[in-house]
Amino acid sequence: MLELNFNPFPVLETERLLLRQVTMDDAPDVLIMRSDINAMKYIGKPISTTLDDARDLIGRIEDGIESNNAIGWGISLKNNHRFIGTIGFHRIDTSNYRAEIGYMLLPEFWNKGVMSEAMNSVLDYGFKTLKFHSIFANIDPDNLRSAAILKKFNFVKEAYFKENFYFNGKFTDTEIYSLLNKAD
Repeated sequence: MLELNFNPFPVLETERLLLRQVTMDDAPDVLIMRSDINAMKYIGKPISTTLDDARDLIGRIEDGIESNNAIGWGISLKNNHRFIGTIGFHRIDTSNYRAEIGYMLLPEFWNKGVMSEAMNSVLDYGFKTLKFHSIFANIDPDNLRSAAILKKFNFVKEAYFKENFYFNGKFTDTEIYSLLNKAD
């Protein structure tokens, strides 16, 4: 079984990005992202409408880190530490050396290579430092952007579930993509 400890918080850096801990100071920018209809289209969660909604999300991220059950990074550009998105392992299964990755970015930063850069760093951390055997993503089949980035990093579609997710009064399908640690 994996033994995880996210204290001190692991800050990751790439050429352009700083992947850092999300703090309550980020609440206004988290609210902007989580209230954006385009950004939230495939998330399957209610749109945030208040700063308290954003603070609650940040609190849940903090709780996951403190309990070593999940870890989420705020994505910032190095030259401007403003929060522009999130990426992290939302569900970690230590018994099976497996984690679910999730990510979200403000639409103004889409198609600029930001998520690819963040994904590369987080996957590297997950496989090399945390020693995961596999990382998976659970996405809406209509989310072509998410599927494209997963395929770019050689994730393989393993499953398609019909109407297994209920949100906003309707059942929707989901797809599971997975990536195995090639170093195992």
